[in-house]
Amino acid sequence: MNHQTQKPEFWETAFSEKQEMWGFEPAKSALIAKDFFAKQGTKNILIPGIGYGRNAQIFLENNIEVTGIEISKTAIELAKKHFGNTITIHYGSVSDMPFSNEKYDGIFCYGLIYLLDEKERVKLLKECFNHLKQNGHMIFTAISKKADTCTQGKFISQDRYEMFGGVRIFFYDIQSIYDEFENFGLVEVLEVEENYPFYLIQCKKDG
Repeated sequence: MNHQTQKPEFWETAFSEKQEMWGFEPAKSALIAKDFFAKQGTKNILIPGIGYGRNAQIFLENNIEVTGIEISKTAIELAKKHFGNTITIHYGSVSDMPFSNEKYDGIFCYGLIYLLDEKERVKLLKECFNHLKQNGHMIFTAISKKADTCTQGKFISQDRYEMFGGVRIFFYDIQSIYDEFENFGLVEVLEVEENYPFYLIQCKKDG
């Protein structure tokens, strides 16, 4: 599970105690996104909720500049330890976007949007779309209602549950993906098996 909620202390504690808790092996979704962005000739991407940079290395290896947003100072320190100044990371919550006026060829948002409430999800999509260049692409991952953990934990609202010591998760299906993404250039939805069943959602900002 990745991270970004309105409880920054939760993630600060998690990164302080567990450090590089997911290792540095890139997620399957990141590998798919890397191949896609490479074919598009993408020069730079934004990664909201970049953490300590687990998924950043494969983009850098393909000559794609990476900028991140991260809510945990410890995670940023870990990223700097591994990447030095090769990655720019804005400190803060994605709910506080924008952090700059820069626009990007691509956006890769892994394991994040489903940790936000409805208003925050819409704001994230709007801000990411605004940060895209014309003809740019953004790729989001969202946890599926097919996950074993769906409906477990404390019920918050429709398809949203609190679990794992305070993390609130919204579980997506195809309908909710279309409801939230169709106004942001939705192109394709793939199913990807990570540690949970995920959707890989691709959008494009037409020029």
